[in-house]
Amino acid sequence: MALARSTGGESEMESLLRAMQELVVANRILATEGVCDAFGHASIRHPENPDRYVMARSRSPGVITIDDLMEYALDGDPIDQRDRAMYAERHIHGGVYEGRPDVHAVIHNHSHAVIPFGVTGVQLQPVLHMGSLAGKDVPVWDIRDHFGDTHMLVTNMDQGRDLARGLGDGRVALMRGHGCVVAGKSIKEAVMIAVYLEINARLQLQSLQLGTPTYLSPGEIERGMQQFVGELAIDRAWEYWAIRAGCE
Repeated sequence: MALARSTGGESEMESLLRAMQELVVANRILATEGVCDAFGHASIRHPENPDRYVMARSRSPGVITIDDLMEYALDGDPIDQRDRAMYAERHIHGGVYEGRPDVHAVIHNHSHAVIPFGVTGVQLQPVLHMGSLAGKDVPVWDIRDHFGDTHMLVTNMDQGRDLARGLGDGRVALMRGHGCVVAGKSIKEAVMIAVYLEINARLQLQSLQLGTPTYLSPGEIERGMQQFVGELAIDRAWEYWAIRAGCE
């Protein structure tokens, strides 16, 4: 990933390094906040080359360092593998980036609180104002619909593209019996969505045990989707989570 051309105030190398540092912090946050455990992964679209993305080698999010990051073509082929193990499900990321030019960060996780909403027919809906970040209609993608019985992993571009179609133009899609995919305009935005998706799912489960929740209205969701991805909200949350993850 050696780049040197100047883009004005910041060289391409400086831009890439800053983006990679944020990706490392994002991985640590996702682990600390319980969104990812030993599994799951996050990526960013390459800041200078939209036909590539950056993601770690196959390693748990909570221990990733900048030296673990690798560059990939959209089809999942590594640019410089150097015998490093790769995530089997990197095609989730390539499929979304290929189909969604507006997306610049992708997170895949197995959030335990989210799983029940992908297997029961009970729709995941915002009960918390910050839960509006996921949107009004969160789809459930089922790999079995087009690929039959599998090990449930998205391990090729046909499956990655199909998942991207299931995501559509939204921010979140649940994966039946597996987890979810989160798409953001930046890695900070994607982390914000992923963390509050987990929190809202947990609160909705608790609310359903007590009675019938009062969900956010479509208008409240729409306004929340815009309000809580502003710089002020995201940077405030990012600073807090980064400190908790030991990444001041």
